[in-house]
Amino acid sequence: MQPQTTPHLPTVNKEKGWKVWWMLLRPHTLSAAFIPVTIGTVLALHEGSIKLSLFIAMLVASILIQAATNMFNEYFDYKRGLDNENSVGIGGAIVRNGIKARTVLNLAFIFFGIATLIGLYICLMSSWWVAVIGIICMLAGYFYTGGPIPIAYTPFGELVAGFFMGNVIILIAFFIQTETVTMKSFLISLPIALLVGAILTANNIRDLDGDKENGRKTLAILLGKKNSIIFLAGMFLTAYFIIFILLFSGLTSFWTLLVLLSTPKAFKAVKLFIGKTLPIEMMPAMKATAQTNVQFGFLLAIGLFIGHYL
Repeated sequence: MQPQTTPHLPTVNKEKGWKVWWMLLRPHTLSAAFIPVTIGTVLALHEGSIKLSLFIAMLVASILIQAATNMFNEYFDYKRGLDNENSVGIGGAIVRNGIKARTVLNLAFIFFGIATLIGLYICLMSSWWVAVIGIICMLAGYFYTGGPIPIAYTPFGELVAGFFMGNVIILIAFFIQTETVTMKSFLISLPIALLVGAILTANNIRDLDGDKENGRKTLAILLGKKNSIIFLAGMFLTAYFIIFILLFSGLTSFWTLLVLLSTPKAFKAVKLFIGKTLPIEMMPAMKATAQTNVQFGFLLAIGLFIGHYL
């Protein structure tokens, strides 16, 4: 669920062959599906044994939904004239690499269809309530850039993406293994939700000028660039602060402090935004933000895993 538009930039190289289809998936975003599922499953270990088949099914379904959401983003941004062949930060399958827009849209729906079939298996193995939540997740993915008022064009993009890709996925992954949801699982999902939101904030800072020209009302536009960078730093700090709260309250072990190893990357992300004006100059900051999410998430999962056995 990531807006990916930036006009008025130097020409971006075209991809060829299989790389066109690979870039259409926007692979750098797929960690937003992998990490929450892993964390939710590791948390379930604290409650008892887990079913590996459910973990794999949930993982594949989440990745398919994320990839489909990326395709909807590409399709609808293209249809609204927000993307061109010089746009930075998008897959570019339509505007640069010649894939038909309808093909991208159909592939997104196919991915949704496969995810739905996998979801049926998950429901049979857990609860049919998962189907309700899954449908809501897919609708959120579609309406993120689809529909008359796309969520991505409003100040609520960070909130919606963080909630579904952070809180909800972790809680579903936990629920299908344990058939319950605990306060601990919810609290541990909070920093991940914040860091997913941080990726959106970074994207919107990079795209601020172009989004403003195209009539978007993102949070970054409302706050302004300087305040948005401060807001991004605040999201990072809050995510780490929550880990300390969980530790001191006895809900997690000392091993969760492994997430502190990701702080240099978070600091780098904020620092790289300062003083930059062109979108292409802010790409390293956006990438560092995404890398912070990946590092934090993996380290948290490892810390929870080690803490369970030690």
